[in-house]
Amino acid sequence: MMAIPLTYYLLLAAFLLCAGLLMVLIKKNALFVLLGIELMLNAANLNLVAFSKFNPNLDGQLFAIFSVVVAAAEAAIALAILLNIYRNFSSSDLDDLNTMEY
Repeated sequence: MMAIPLTYYLLLAAFLLCAGLLMVLIKKNALFVLLGIELMLNAANLNLVAFSKFNPNLDGQLFAIFSVVVAAAEAAIALAILLNIYRNFSSSDLDDLNTMEY
C-alpha cells in the first residue's frame, strides 16, 4: 500500500487556509465569518497531524486534540454572542454592527 506524501497534506491544508481566509475577508454575515475561522483552524490541525504522522512522536496529534477542544469552546462562545446580537438588533450583518445603537 502506498503512503500519501506529506506534500498532499500540506497542499490540502493550504487550500483550506486560503478558503477560510477568503470567507473571512469577503463575507458580511457573521456566521460565515465564524465558518471561515473554523476552516483556518482545521487547516492548522491538518498540518499538525500530517507532521506528526511523519515523525514518530505524538506531539502534533496532542496539539491537534487541544486545538479542537479550544475551537469547540470558541465556537460555542461565538455563537452565543452572535445569537445575543441577533436577538437585540435583528441582524447578523457585520457592516451594520458599527452603526447599531442599543
